[in-house]
Amino acid sequence: MIRNPILPGFNPDPSICRVGDDYYIATSTFEWYPGVQIHHSRDLVNWTMVRRPLERQSQLDMRGNPDSCGVWAPCLSYADGLFWLVYTDVKRFDGNFKDAHNYIVTSPDIEGEWSEPVYVNSSGFDPSLFHDEDGRKWFLNMQWNHRTESFGGAPKSPAFDGILLQEWDAATNSLKGPTKNIFAGSPLGLVEGPHLFKRNGYYYLTTAEGGTGYDHAVTMARSRTIEGPYELHPNRHLITSKDHPEAILQRAGHGQHVETPDGQVYHTHLCGRPMPPKRRCTLGRETSLQKCVWKEDDWLYLENGTTVPDVTVPGLTGAVPVEKPVRSEYSFDGVTLPDDFQWLRTPKPERIFNLTDRAGHLRLIARESIGSWFEQSLVARRQENHSFRAETVVEFDPDTYQQVAGLTHYYNRHKFHAIGVTLHEKLGRCVTVFSCDGDYPNSRLSFPAGSGVAIPAEGRVQLSMEIRDNDLQFFWQTEGKGAWQPIGPVLDAGIVSDEGGRGEHGSFTGAFAGVFAFDTSGRAKTADFDWFNYEEL
Repeated sequence: MIRNPILPGFNPDPSICRVGDDYYIATSTFEWYPGVQIHHSRDLVNWTMVRRPLERQSQLDMRGNPDSCGVWAPCLSYADGLFWLVYTDVKRFDGNFKDAHNYIVTSPDIEGEWSEPVYVNSSGFDPSLFHDEDGRKWFLNMQWNHRTESFGGAPKSPAFDGILLQEWDAATNSLKGPTKNIFAGSPLGLVEGPHLFKRNGYYYLTTAEGGTGYDHAVTMARSRTIEGPYELHPNRHLITSKDHPEAILQRAGHGQHVETPDGQVYHTHLCGRPMPPKRRCTLGRETSLQKCVWKEDDWLYLENGTTVPDVTVPGLTGAVPVEKPVRSEYSFDGVTLPDDFQWLRTPKPERIFNLTDRAGHLRLIARESIGSWFEQSLVARRQENHSFRAETVVEFDPDTYQQVAGLTHYYNRHKFHAIGVTLHEKLGRCVTVFSCDGDYPNSRLSFPAGSGVAIPAEGRVQLSMEIRDNDLQFFWQTEGKGAWQPIGPVLDAGIVSDEGGRGEHGSFTGAFAGVFAFDTSGRAKTADFDWFNYEEL
């Protein structure tokens, strides 16, 4: 059986591609660098992250991109001996404009180096590339209409002005011919995320609708010609949980169809698993996979006979799930960052961290404040469980309160909790806790543990946090001396979620656990981390 979500934690907008017996899923990474996560499987049950292809400044530079901007909704395909990746770099979130720039990169080897990007257009986001049977290629994206009251956190249907189609000339790397608006969407509205495929003489168009909150859906339509008109599926939506609040997988929408070599059909979709009592998705938008069937009317349906996604789905014959370890330990003994970790926005990681200055340690070079949109020294991995413990040890000798380094539960600049080593004019070197509670736009730092707790002037300090559903508790200890000591009150871990702060549609990435350092004096103080552990509770 396939156990959903197949990609737990922040892994939204899944585009799936099969090449022979190999399956690949590309997901959005937003402001996290490098851009786009590509997972691989041969059985649809077990998935391994194999590449983040957007890794150079020429491909992606997100310095200054607001929270929840950056890389939206990639589309991965294979044709002409190449993998094709289409993606958007969104430069603005709030207000009427999005400034969404679309690009294409290619590679003959999905795990190899990817090409320089080719700019396509900026008329809207969620681009995809369809390779037709006659060799022609077609570029699709939603069209953004700025002439509407569609602000961040409150999307309005008129801003989502249909799905555009235009031919792509691979020889000249440019669009050609007329641009046509081929699909206005269903009455649910907010049409985005287009993907085309062809079967039995029909062009099938799947789109995401309803916004990426609890009304989300995969909508299906078809036409005998690629330009339409497109008729809606008899159920309108292939996948949705919008009328079923009891379903475990909520916010189901935005995905893509794939067929196995023997003709079985599956469909990816993003989803969220809300935590009671406030229905906040602390793991962000995750990736799931549903089994589908073709019926005599030449329409695709979920195999379960409904539109509601299942947690367990029949997989391929012979597939054996490989249990993931409950505990992951990272020693930073290599010269590159472990694959689970990413950083924020900058294509120049050497400015914010390295693993070479001190062997066996992750050295953070403290830069701008935590939450900066430009150069923030924060290295983190996805939260994949509703309850977990994270631990680390840091060597850090601050000489001003403007220098802080430690451990954080992080979503964005408005939604995080952190414990750090710093300097206080009365306590000396100390451990302190600070939070940002997500009350946008008036969110500000609070200090739940007051000025903190004095610690020895020298030596390594161990920091940890336990998140149990909606509750977070920080701990500290001087290495080799005593036991873990709690610090500060139990905090609301649920604010570190999609719905925290200004609520649904206000942001839509996911929670991370990681280490940080900032130095607002501008002196770039360094902090050394020897190890980092993550354990499911």
